[in-house]
Amino acid sequence: MDIALELPDVERAALAHDLLASLDGPVDANATKAWEAEIAQRLDDLESGKTPTIDADEALRRLDARLRPR
Repeated sequence: MDIALELPDVERAALAHDLLASLDGPVDANATKAWEAEIAQRLDDLESGKTPTIDADEALRRLDARLRPR
């Protein structure tokens, strides 16, 4: 453990990342492909105008209204 603490910041961060990632188990290739397809579809919908958009001020107003205690 002491050896790891002596590593430079960047190397300690990479080691910490790798250790945490190892707790997740193996990557599910089917899930990765499904997410990539979903992302591509959502981008297509945005670019084609199929999905409506709102400006940031309106989005924040709506969030504030939903989160405000009643």
